[in-house]
Amino acid sequence: MPVRSLVSYSIDRVEVLDPQGVVDEALMPDLDPGEIMRLYEHMVLTRRFDERMFKLQRQGRLGTFARVAGQEGAQVGAAFALRPDDWLVPAFRETGALLWRGLSMTQILQYWSGDERGGAFPKELRTLPVAIPVGTHMLHAVGIAWAMKQAGEQVAVLTFFGEGATSEGDFSEAMNMASVFNVPVVFFCQNNQYAISVPYTKQTASPTVAQKALAYGMFGVQVDGNDVFAVYRVTKEALERARTGSEPTLIEAHTYRVTDHTTSDDARRYRTDEEVGLWRGRDPIERLARYLKTQGSLDEAGEAGILADADQKVAEAVAAFEAIPPPGPEEIFKHVFAEMPPQLVEQQAALMARLARRR
Repeated sequence: MPVRSLVSYSIDRVEVLDPQGVVDEALMPDLDPGEIMRLYEHMVLTRRFDERMFKLQRQGRLGTFARVAGQEGAQVGAAFALRPDDWLVPAFRETGALLWRGLSMTQILQYWSGDERGGAFPKELRTLPVAIPVGTHMLHAVGIAWAMKQAGEQVAVLTFFGEGATSEGDFSEAMNMASVFNVPVVFFCQNNQYAISVPYTKQTASPTVAQKALAYGMFGVQVDGNDVFAVYRVTKEALERARTGSEPTLIEAHTYRVTDHTTSDDARRYRTDEEVGLWRGRDPIERLARYLKTQGSLDEAGEAGILADADQKVAEAVAAFEAIPPPGPEEIFKHVFAEMPPQLVEQQAALMARLARRR
């Protein structure tokens, strides 16, 4: 019998804005100057909020959380491509995307302080709460996409995760189901090079995450995750394919977390200062600032004003958060189910009665 080639493939990498702030005009997405400035301002706000949250955690005013510094371009660029009626299903590092989606900084602070009310996101945002278990939320994203398709809604679902999640069985199950049932979901992998302390090269033998899409019969593409224009372009195209043809996509945003995995981690134990320094030179915010300066849209005074405005907004959010009365113990039973099941109602009543007897 003859030997026949059954499958051949290639994976594209999309880059629009280089580290020096120069764009490829042929690939530049259709964004007006106001939209580009909004992207920059939001990325700066995300960075300043992340830095303030870190200080609060070190002061004992917040619990452990996952920082986002270095990944603002990936998160904000992708979230900007969403429509209000689309769904967002985050993991645990999507501060920038959640802020763009409309979640308040005050509520994000509530969540990471351990206040259960912080996880009860407003229903109109069509955004699921933070998912700490690695990879499980991708299945939820597929379920929502399938439900939207069955309901006849021409909307898409965008779900974020890291490259470490691709080693979980949930990733394979979600990808397979999305492709088999042709549901409108976009899988957005923030490949920040480390699954906690495990480098990408020890996570998988695949040269790219994007090529994993091919095994499931869906489109896969890699994008420079520190290039907000490229991220927006690729995600917008993927979301449009999902809405119009229920076609799923896997996007790999090649990026880097320049801080620790979480505030309980010490990344100095497994990576070098030279490596971090290399990626700091590819900073997504500084890259966009260079572009804006070449366009005459940003100068030193404008840069300082945007920083000051971001700091003011963060300070106001922190003050509002710390003015919220602390939650009562009854809150630990709420916010999981739309209606509390009988056993939780019974447990809540028993706890409150026991606490009342101790007073």
